[in-house]
Amino acid sequence: MGRLDGKVAIITGGAGGIGKSAGQVFAAEGAAVLLVDMEETALQKVCETIASNQVSYFVADVTQSSDNRAMVACAEQRYGGVDIFIANAGIEGVICPLVDYDEAMFDKVIDVNVKGVFLGLQAAIPAMQSRGGGSIVITSSVAGVTAAPQLSPYAASKHAVIGIMRAAALEYAADNIRINTVNPSPVETRMMRTLESGIGGDDSPAGMAAAKEQMAATIPMQRYGNPDEIAKVMLFLASDDSSWVTGSVNMADGGMTA
Repeated sequence: MGRLDGKVAIITGGAGGIGKSAGQVFAAEGAAVLLVDMEETALQKVCETIASNQVSYFVADVTQSSDNRAMVACAEQRYGGVDIFIANAGIEGVICPLVDYDEAMFDKVIDVNVKGVFLGLQAAIPAMQSRGGGSIVITSSVAGVTAAPQLSPYAASKHAVIGIMRAAALEYAADNIRINTVNPSPVETRMMRTLESGIGGDDSPAGMAAAKEQMAATIPMQRYGNPDEIAKVMLFLASDDSSWVTGSVNMADGGMTA
């Protein structure tokens, strides 16, 4: 018997490394899964990889309230409701000193990483209330509890979603809706490849390898995390194993913030 048997999960950022791994782990544990992203071709490939008739996709822009409502309606139509919402969509922005940071890029980072989470919760929570409860997991970051130089908008966005999580956890605890964050350190994903290419301005293979080594050295376990390691933390928070856990910040960072 799977830990998510009979549950319906929506995962935004479903075409990315952590989202894909969460989809695989959740499906293996018995959940019906709706993967959400903006890239249809990438979503199709992920669904083919998971190869489950209980996994499908929906193309949406999380910064649009109408898309978030449509995403939830799709899950209700296909699978009968929503029990789990993984608010995982996010972007890193660019590596740049605060005083030089482009305003349009700042707006984009906040739009996706903060507004996207806020709108997702607005859409998902009523669906969970009608089911008698649910679990929401928001992907924050180590940058949400510390900081990251030259990534001030990203750090701000990841701090912000912890605030949203805590407020929402208090508001909806009586509805049996649990809301938590998972806060990864660097993980083997496309986002880290982008950040590695920006560190020191050297996007050559050697430069990126040096940047990765530099960042891994800041982690006590001396390596990046793997997407499936984050997905398994999400699984715990999504499942009834964490039935007494809400309003919490869960570090999955190899000891980086110890």
